[in-house]
Formats: sequence, C-alpha cells, structure tokens
Amino acid sequence: MKVSKVVSRRRMLWTLLGLAVLFGALAVRLAYVQLTQGEKLSERAEDLWRRNIPFTAKRGEILDREGVALAYNISSPTIYAIPVQVKEKEQTAKQLAPLLGMTEEKLVQLLTQKKASVKLQPGGRKITMELAASIRNLQLPGIVVAEDNKRYYPFGDLAAHILGFTGIDNQGITGIESIYDKLLQGSAGNISYLSDAGGRLMPGSSEKYTEPQDGLSLQLTIDKQIQSIMERELDQAMVKYQAQGAWSIAMDPRNGEILAMASRPGYEPGAYQEYDAEVYNRNLPIWMTYEPGSTFKIITLAAALQEGKVDLQHEHFFDPGYIEVGGAKLRCWKKGGHGSQTFLEVVENSCNPGFVALGQRLGKDTLFKYIRDFGFGSKTGIDLNGEANGILFKPAQVGPVELATTAFGQGVSVTPIQQIAAVSAAINGGKLYTPHVAKAWINPDTGNVVSETEPEEVRQVISEETSKKVRAALESVVAKGTGRPAFIDGYRVGGKTGTAQKVINGRYSPTEHIVSFIGFAPADDPQIVVYTAVDNPKGIQFGGVVAAPIVQNILEDSLLYLKVPERKDQLPRTYKYGETPIVTVPDLTGATVQDIYEDLNMNFMLVRSGTGNTVINQAPKAGARVQQGSTIRIYMGTPSEP
Repeated sequence: MKVSKVVSRRRMLWTLLGLAVLFGALAVRLAYVQLTQGEKLSERAEDLWRRNIPFTAKRGEILDREGVALAYNISSPTIYAIPVQVKEKEQTAKQLAPLLGMTEEKLVQLLTQKKASVKLQPGGRKITMELAASIRNLQLPGIVVAEDNKRYYPFGDLAAHILGFTGIDNQGITGIESIYDKLLQGSAGNISYLSDAGGRLMPGSSEKYTEPQDGLSLQLTIDKQIQSIMERELDQAMVKYQAQGAWSIAMDPRNGEILAMASRPGYEPGAYQEYDAEVYNRNLPIWMTYEPGSTFKIITLAAALQEGKVDLQHEHFFDPGYIEVGGAKLRCWKKGGHGSQTFLEVVENSCNPGFVALGQRLGKDTLFKYIRDFGFGSKTGIDLNGEANGILFKPAQVGPVELATTAFGQGVSVTPIQQIAAVSAAINGGKLYTPHVAKAWINPDTGNVVSETEPEEVRQVISEETSKKVRAALESVVAKGTGRPAFIDGYRVGGKTGTAQKVINGRYSPTEHIVSFIGFAPADDPQIVVYTAVDNPKGIQFGGVVAAPIVQNILEDSLLYLKVPERKDQLPRTYKYGETPIVTVPDLTGATVQDIYEDLNMNFMLVRSGTGNTVINQAPKAGARVQQGSTIRIYMGTPSEP
C-alpha cells in the first residue's frame, strides 16, 4: 500500500516534534545538573578521587598542680599503604615483614585490599622513630609513614588510678583519661590529594594539608610530691604488714581539692595489659565500701556538739566495758572498760559505750539527718569513674541496736572519699565541699588558662563554733589518746583512729579487719587532711598501731614540703610506759663540763671533742627537738677574749 505524501510529512513532523521535546528535556536536565547539582556532584567526584593520610592530633597533657607533666605524648608513627600504588606487592611485603614483625602472607593480604589506604597493623602501628626512618629509607611505592603518637607516663605507676590510661587509638579508657576524653583528644588532621584509578596524582591537583587541632592540657589538683610521699608509705606498708590492700587520700579541706590519692595493689598505665582488670578498674579510694569503724565517731561527735547534747569538759560517763541496748551487750574495745571519764576522754579513748550514749541522746532521726547532711549514703560527685554510694540503714530498719552501732561506726557502709569529705566539713568550719581532681584547662599553644574549676560548696552542715570544738577534741585524741602515734613534734595535729571487722560471707570476721586513721594539720587551721586504711594487715590490727604512723609520715613530709611553719603552742603529748619523750636541746655554749654534766645526765648523753674547759659549740644546736637520751656532741676550747 502506497503512503501518501501528506501522511509522510505528518510523520516527519511528529518525529521532529518528539526529538525537539527530548532535546529540550535533555537541555533542561543538563541545565539543572550543571546549575543546581554541579557543585554537589563535583564534591562527590572529588571524594572518590581523594586519598587521605591521617595526622593524629596530640592528646592534651595532664599536669600536676605545679605544672609537672604526669602524662603526655611521644611521637610514634604509623605505617599506611595505598594499595593501588603498590605495584610489586609480594616484594614489598617481603621487605616489610622482618621490620614490622608480621608475616609476608598477612602483609600481602593487606596490600591487596580494595581500599584507598590501609594501616599495616598490628606491627606498623605506633612504631619507634628509628624504625619509621628505616622504612622511609626503603622508598617503597605506596608505603607512607604517617605522623602518630602514643601516651607516655613518665613516672611509671605514680597516680595510676587517677590518670587512667588510653587505648591504641589514643582514646581514654579509665580515670581522668576517660572522664575528660573529649577535651583531651583534640581533632585529627590529614594530608589529602587527588589520584586516578591507578593511584597517580591527577594533573593540576596538589596536596592539601589540614592541620590537627591538639587537645587542651588538663592541670590537676594533685601535687606530685605529696602523691610520691603517699605512694612511698603505702608501698612500705604493704611490705611491712603483708596486707591485702591499702589506700589513702589527701585533701585540702578548705576547698575540696584532692592533693593525692593512691591505692595498692597498683599498676603502670603504660603497661596496663600486664595486670588483671580488677586492679586497674577498681580505684579503691572511691570504689571500696566498708564499715568505717571509729573514724565515723567524728560525725556523731559533731552532731552531738551542734545539738548541744554534750559538754565535753564537764560531763562524765562511766564505762564498765560494755553497754546493754535492746537486749544486746555492746562491748568497748578495752576489756574492763575505761571507768569514769569526761566525754572528752570518751573521745580520746574512742570508747564505744560513750558514743552509744551520744547516739541515744541524739535519737535516730537527728543522728541520721546529720549523717546524710555530711554526705553519707550518696555519691560525693568527684570527677572520677566508679564511685560507690555506700549503704545506710533505712529509717524503718533502725531500732535501738542499729542506732547504737551506727553511733560508733558499725552497721553502715561508706567509701573513703565520703569519709574524708565529711571529716573535712567537720573541721573546716562546717562546709561540705564536692571533692575534685580537675583544677584548670590550658591552651597548649598559648599557655593561657581556658577555664578553672571553682570550689563547690554543697551545704553548711555545722557551725564554725562547733567545728572549732571538734578540732580541739581531735587534737586531744592525737596528743593524749588513741591517736598518739600520729603526733608530730612541732605541729598541731588532730585525728581519729578506726578499726572495723570485715564482713565475710555476711558475718563479721573475728580475725580480719580494715584499720584506718584520719589526720589533719594544723589542728587550729587545717590545710591538709589525710585518710589512710590498710586491709587485713598481719599482726596487731589496730588503726592507732598500723594506720596512724602512716598518716604521721605523710603529714609530716607534706607539711615540710608545703613550708607550713612549725608551732610551739601544740598540746603536750602524753607518754605511756616504754615510750621515749621528745625534749628540747639546751644551749650549752659557754658552760664548763662541770656546770652541765650533772643536769644533762638524765636527758642526754654527752660526747666531747677538742681540748679546753669551756663549750664553744654543740651539735645538735640549742632549741632542736630530739628524743630523750640522745647524744649531744660538745666541742671544747678556750673562749676568746673580748
């Protein structure tokens, strides 16, 4: 059938119209892509072509309160491969294998991955600078030495439970490293470039460097010197007493700043993999809960004084060695009791029946109100992981016996950090502070302080007048009572002993105890308070025998380091049979042997040097404090004429 010319023209017209529509649609689409999507598509294309070699930011340093670095970074490069640029993969693997301590098979597997870049791990991660230089000198195509760093702890295990540690990617895992990870981390940088499918640099493109932003440096409240003193004493205690554990905290009671904190067993953050997880995951000063024993009596004392329930100087209490409450006989630690004593002597002697009487005068509602106001039963809010709440009796469970035992520190469970925060409030004028270890954030480039941690007062618990009475009573404990082993000649020291039976399988152990002592100085103006506990020491298990001397050593060395001036107005120490008194060396210069020998014979030994009849010099010098019976060397001569 023959098609007419009219039909042919009509078909051609429709075809042309169709082509025109398609061309118009294509033009519109091209215009849309070019004008509205062009930039986005270019970016996507560039992302496909771009290759990135990361540059790790330096993690912020952790400093002590005096600016000493306790944790910082050391350069530790990482080896990357760009697989498309590695032409001879087997040969490259053969050269790298002995240097990285990896098999050739493993390296070939990494070098053949279809990725823009691959870490040659584990052997190529965070290597030494010397090894990085050796690999760089090989000039292997597609093998790149990238800038990286790792954490370094210059003082080994010092302050380990505070600092914590980081993982392989410099991420904080425990301690301060974890709590403040985001601020310490910073932002990573990189070197990037455009390459074709063969890994070759694209014409007209250049490398682009994005500088990493280093993390902020963190200054702690911790003092390295006091921390070192504390850890030295804990190490010696662990050896001497073969204890299961030991822990200690030093705090500035005026603001809640933690000056030192340590526990044993310890570990080294840089080698944490070599230790059991329970060692580095348990920061005992904030994690451990146990019955505090007699150190808790400070809270009962403060409450009774604040409520006007006792006159320490003029009221008396008779202790027959026990007190009967609710059908139970609660015994004093001293068999036969202390007899008649003032309530100040009740405190000095740590007499359980006397404190039961104070608890009964207060009543359960009032006593437990003060216990909670002092912070027990809830977390202190310290900026460290793993803090426990402690355990208190529920009000409905408190009967006469529970009230009595709570008054002398049995039946409640507390943490060391709660203990030191509460006692600080009792002696600092009555203010409960939130303890903290972060002091300030510092810009690493300028050295300027970005922000500071201000002291956080939780509440006023007791009055300044009551606090003054508590300080005086606790100073008397150290001068005349159970805390005498913590006495420091030349310094006014207050404190309280604690000895608590451990609870094993729900029962009190007759042989295992946690012994403790909390001490502070100067007693009239406290600048440092130290709490120390030892878990199940071998031998005699009393806080005054084991823990008090540890606190004495920590306090004495810390006071000397802090340049706290010595005092002459301290309460005189009461000496028991067998103890050697401390006496003052007299001025002997200008005297003859005949003048002085008879008077000194009771207190000192004399050793002569030189000839002559008159003392022209002496050692120790006049005014020094030494043990009675110490040797004084006198230098004899003839005094020069004026």
